[in-house]
Amino acid sequence: MDKRNYFVKVYAKKLVSIRTVSYPRSVDGTFFGRTFAPQNHYPFMKQLWLLTVVTICNSVLHAQDWHVGVFGGITGYNGDISDGWVQGHKQMRGALGVTLNYDYNEHISFRAGYTHGKVTGYDKYSTNPEHLKRNLSFETNIDEVSLLAEYYAFNLNERRYSPYFFLGLAAFHFNPYTYDAVNNKVYLKPLSTEGEGLPGYPDSKPYNLTQVAVPFGAGLKFAVSDRVRIGLEVGLRKLFTDYLDDVSKNYPDLFDLLVAKGQKAVELSYRGDEVPGGSPLFPDKGLQRGNKNKDWYYFGGLHLTYRIGGGGGEGVKILRRRSLKGYGCPSSPL
Repeated sequence: MDKRNYFVKVYAKKLVSIRTVSYPRSVDGTFFGRTFAPQNHYPFMKQLWLLTVVTICNSVLHAQDWHVGVFGGITGYNGDISDGWVQGHKQMRGALGVTLNYDYNEHISFRAGYTHGKVTGYDKYSTNPEHLKRNLSFETNIDEVSLLAEYYAFNLNERRYSPYFFLGLAAFHFNPYTYDAVNNKVYLKPLSTEGEGLPGYPDSKPYNLTQVAVPFGAGLKFAVSDRVRIGLEVGLRKLFTDYLDDVSKNYPDLFDLLVAKGQKAVELSYRGDEVPGGSPLFPDKGLQRGNKNKDWYYFGGLHLTYRIGGGGGEGVKILRRRSLKGYGCPSSPL
């Protein structure tokens, strides 16, 4: 049983145990021989009032279960224009976010948040010779809203630190773009660089710029004080799209793309002619352009939270006892 609600349930049980019986009242003010005594109902009214006060006090004290927070760190990416999960500093970007946490109990917390970050990928930094010749690149901002459930191995009201794990659901918006040979910013989705949405390409459908993701990860959180906590965490995002970087499957036919989307689409679908060693010829239709695996992105950094209302640990328990006495509430068994 949740200790915080124990004393409310105790008084509720006492209240229910009080049995009241109604008797028909006679003209002379007696109940078939029993004199009417209004004070006999006083214990019931007293218990009802006590339960009301206890419930209100308990609700007020629960305000200390809420935390507001900020997140700051880096954003990474794994997909068709990367060599793996670990990227060099030239492809890492920053991330910022705000959060609201609710402690369900000593080990489980729920967290809602908004995070803004940026992911990038450049073939020119690759160690794969084929990627160097392909010479593709992309950048995109990420705007994510998420709802997570966090599990803490230890009770942070009693210990100074705890490893934690989280899992949830998120929605994010992205819009990949690149810079052409003369450094003009160009958004890639309207160009259908793999023939998305063009006649004759039934397997390449236009992708949505707002998608669902499954965030999960782990971290280590420290209770700096009764109010302040700071966590070091890494969270991966399992995506259901392979077009975060606008690269997924195969090259389209040069003339199909030229007629439907114009010269700029052809230039940015294959960019090997811009680098030494790259072929000046556009690849044949159907040749592999991407790896066909779903893309990923991740956030890593520090999550700082501030408890609203009260403190933590033994400080919380002392505060609760004092608050209860101050409001004339019965002592909590915490």
